[in-house]
Amino acid sequence: MSARRGCFSRWGFSSRPHRNTTQVQPAVVPLSSESELVPCFAGELAMGEQNPTSWKYTWKITNFSSLTQKKYYCEVFMIGGNAWRILIFPKGNEVECLSIYLDAPDSTRLPAGWSRSTRFRLILVDQDDYGCSKIKETEHNFSAGDSDWGFASFISLSEVYDGFRNGYLVNNTLTVVAEILAPQPPAENTRLAEPPANVPQATPTDTFDIYFTNLEKIINTAQSSPARGGSNAHDQKSALSTSEAPTLEEVEKAKQSLKECLSDIFKLNIKDRLAEAMSALSTAKSGLSLDQQKSVEAFWANFDEFTSDFLIFELDNAKFELEKFLKDQTLATMKKNHETHVSNKQLLGHLIQEQEELNKKLEDVKSRREKLMSDWEILMVESEEAKSGHKDLEKKVAEAEEKKRIAEERMSRSTTAWSNLKTQFC
Repeated sequence: MSARRGCFSRWGFSSRPHRNTTQVQPAVVPLSSESELVPCFAGELAMGEQNPTSWKYTWKITNFSSLTQKKYYCEVFMIGGNAWRILIFPKGNEVECLSIYLDAPDSTRLPAGWSRSTRFRLILVDQDDYGCSKIKETEHNFSAGDSDWGFASFISLSEVYDGFRNGYLVNNTLTVVAEILAPQPPAENTRLAEPPANVPQATPTDTFDIYFTNLEKIINTAQSSPARGGSNAHDQKSALSTSEAPTLEEVEKAKQSLKECLSDIFKLNIKDRLAEAMSALSTAKSGLSLDQQKSVEAFWANFDEFTSDFLIFELDNAKFELEKFLKDQTLATMKKNHETHVSNKQLLGHLIQEQEELNKKLEDVKSRREKLMSDWEILMVESEEAKSGHKDLEKKVAEAEEKKRIAEERMSRSTTAWSNLKTQFC
């Protein structure tokens, strides 16, 4: 470790963050390798916390020295409804340094005027000592004109390949981490146009699926790994419990004490009894075979060391059992959470189906409402026409009524004259 440089100096900002400004760029080559998206919590208390303070995406790039394209990016990952990816220049972006950026891959299909303010860290992991990793943090307002942002001179290439002083490149594998700090809500005006064929589509559960898929891998690995230490402890107990004890009468008391002491793993409260029994047997002149005498003498000569070994085993075994119990508890918690995740996905499927049915009903109601409003408008037009016709007819009726009155007066006069004439001649 003396040859390694101080860790704290490697956490500084050696270059100003900026966007990728390469004018002539070859086609970006997607580079798929081992990756993982996990939430981070205050104090790294991943269990029991509800809302993550950040999300980390880890990108392990194998055969790094064999990369031939100018730039590569990782698979798209979703955080808070926003799509991201890491962009690297293995040979540097016009500089003799490793260039690393954070990129918004969906910028081309977001509407004009979109923006997304994000604070993030880019980390080049020291695989020998994570505390000595190269970390740079910045904040940027991503937009159509600035869809990627990072560091052209993140770290010199000579330092990347210097395996004697650091652990950036181990087994020709480089590990880069993008940590999105306190992810913001999706950018304003983010109604997407038709996406390009090579950009994965995000769903509301993408972040959950990525996280719980990785959690399931951890659970499966933990369940398939054999428990370590348990069988050895059992073998040690069995060996001790089956040890032979002296049986001759002249050392009966010592043999009985020794037998009781050897009936279980050594405990602190029987050390004095064991010492008394071993002392008596070591001085016995008869009652022991030659092999028994040698065994007693060998143990008595190293009594403190051997008994100390038993005590250390008791402590270490107790610690092992406790740690194993705690690990089993966390595994049970992860399994329960994963089962809840699966249940939530099923519930979400039912809710989506229910929502679709409600949407169909809503569309039907909307259609019926629109027809009702249309019929209502027609009714109003017809009523207005009837109203106008009624006014015209009222006028005509009044005129007809006046004519009728005049005609009645004439008719009355004519009838009177007719009656007089009829009286005179009939």
